[in-house]
Amino acid sequence: MEGTAFAPALEGMKNVKSEEGEMLSKPFLDVCKQLLPVIDQFGAAMALVEIEAKNADASSSCTNGLLWLTRAMDFIVELFRNLMVHADWSMSQLAMKLAPDRQKFMEVVGGTGDISSDIEKFCSTFRPLLEENHKFLASVGLDDLKAN
Repeated sequence: MEGTAFAPALEGMKNVKSEEGEMLSKPFLDVCKQLLPVIDQFGAAMALVEIEAKNADASSSCTNGLLWLTRAMDFIVELFRNLMVHADWSMSQLAMKLAPDRQKFMEVVGGTGDISSDIEKFCSTFRPLLEENHKFLASVGLDDLKAN
């Protein structure tokens, strides 16, 4: 792997906004998708952020999907930020008993790059995109939507 597991997402974030500064759906979704190999390294513990929609009712609308994807990504960003802030945390302290050993996880996602730097860059660059999603969702009255 060239660089860290975060490298594709960091590169993809450069294309998330149009020249006019508007969020572009496909590039945003691509960045989220590029994080799947990183999230997979947590094992079954991260199954809680997966959502599958197999019907076409109102709860599977694009806006609802954006809401839950944004919430899942909020969780992921906060998790990675906390991994950097609290270097002494073990994975079990994160309520992830099924997750791999912290050192092994960092080695696997670190690849040939500076994993701490890439996680910091990812969190600081991706957080504003999520905040923009929250503003949009609030503007249509959905940011405080609760699960059924």
